[in-house]
Parts: sequence; C-alpha cells; structure tokens
Amino acid sequence: MHGMPMDAIHFHEVGTMDAVADVIAVCFLMHEIGAEQVVSSPVHVGSGYVKCMHGILPVPAPATALILEGIPTYGGAIEGELCTPTGAALLKHFVTRFGDRPGMVTTAIGYGMGKKDFPRANCVRAFLGDTGERHEEMIVKLECNLDDMSGEAVGFAMEQLFKAGARDVYWQHIGMKKNRPGILLSVIAMPEDADHLVELIFRHTTTLGVRRENLSRYVLEREVKTAETDAGTVRIKTASGYGTSKAKLEYEDIARLARERNVSLETVIDEIRKALA
Repeated sequence: MHGMPMDAIHFHEVGTMDAVADVIAVCFLMHEIGAEQVVSSPVHVGSGYVKCMHGILPVPAPATALILEGIPTYGGAIEGELCTPTGAALLKHFVTRFGDRPGMVTTAIGYGMGKKDFPRANCVRAFLGDTGERHEEMIVKLECNLDDMSGEAVGFAMEQLFKAGARDVYWQHIGMKKNRPGILLSVIAMPEDADHLVELIFRHTTTLGVRRENLSRYVLEREVKTAETDAGTVRIKTASGYGTSKAKLEYEDIARLARERNVSLETVIDEIRKALA
C-alpha cells in the first residue's frame, strides 16, 4: 500500500510484539493441528473509521482491504475494526475456502476473546472436527438477463468466460419484460475468480448488472490418470466418495484418436475398454 520496496517499509501498529506473537502462535498451532482443510465464514470487517499512525482511515484499513482481495467480506452496523492486517494475512494464508461450516463431528472448540466491547460478542470461535467422507466447496453463481444480443455474440462471450476459468457456463431461454424473448446467462465459478469473470461479462455482453449468489456444493474426490493402450494414450477421469466411484474417458483424447485413425468414437471407446479390462 505504501508503494515502497519491502526493505524500506516501516510497519506501524503491525510491527508491535503482540502481532509477531499472534503470527508465530497461529502458525505453530496450525502446524500442530495439521488440518486437511480450513473453512472460514465470510470475513466481517466492521464499519466506520479507525485511528492509526496515518490518521483517521476508513474501515477496513487500506492494508487490510488489499490483503482481503479475492475473499468474501461484509460490513455491518458494528462500528470499529473487526479485522486487522495481521488477521487478514493469516486467513488468506491458511483458509482453504470461505463459506458455510461443513457437516462435521466436532472434537474441540476454541474461543478467542477481544478486549473491546461491541453490541455483539467480540470473539472468534473455531471448531476442530472430522467431516468423514463429506467434501464441500464454496462456489459462486453469476447471472444476467439478455434480450438484445445475437446468438453469435452470446457464444463468443461463453468462450471467453470458459478461457478465463469459469467452471461452467450455460444459458436458458426466458421471457422478459415487454413480452421479449431473452436469455438467462449463468456462470459457475470459484470465489477467487468471480470478480474477473464479472468484468468479462460486462465486457462481452450488453447487460447493465450481474447477480451474484454464493453457494456450497458437495463434490466427489477427483483424479486424472493416464493410460497407454493399443489405441493410443488416453486420460481417464475418476471420482469417488459418498459410497460411489466413477470413471470416464476424456472426450478430447477419444476424439483426437478417432480423427487420427478416421474411425468412429465408439470404435475407439470399445478398443480402449477392452485394453483396460
């Protein structure tokens, strides 16, 4: 935030010994726990203003706001700084995903109490537990309604969104105001990709607004394997969990082999399945 090289920066409040102790203690604790995943709720940053060495600054402070880029945050009626740069940095480093607390069997609960008094309890609460086979992740759904774009333009926008990391892009026919036929464009993305994808939606479509919905989804554990067969090299996508397992040949590999040999997809699939049997 200072626009200075790291060795020329003087940290003010962050440079105090309690901040150093916070960082070291949290790092040591996370090392001892060895959690496979860390889930946090969206970060409540507070509201109003905070007095610091640079004077009176808005909440969140500039350094905190910069660190929290790409992380879901919210303000509220509570006046005060609820998230410091130190806390923001620890969250950004350790948290696997931000969203609702997953289903879990709790084995321990910890509380960290703050010294300031607010209308609500000034504390951080942490749960340690086992989620078993459950595997959830937070996703974002971005949507907009379109009634003045050609099919070619919508198709081009979808291509750009996929290239930029969208997990899925699809559209549906809808009826809009003034009895106009329209398109509902939906984009599924990871939270860290949402802001960039919103920029692309505005750039490549005629919409004036994009709706955002934070969701969590159950997912199977996935893995991509490579197999050498008489038909050629092919990738196999496998997934397991929740009492089931699945395997699917990668379409692009099958299509490439079919084109190279001038045969049908079914012929390549049959040869690969026999080779793997």
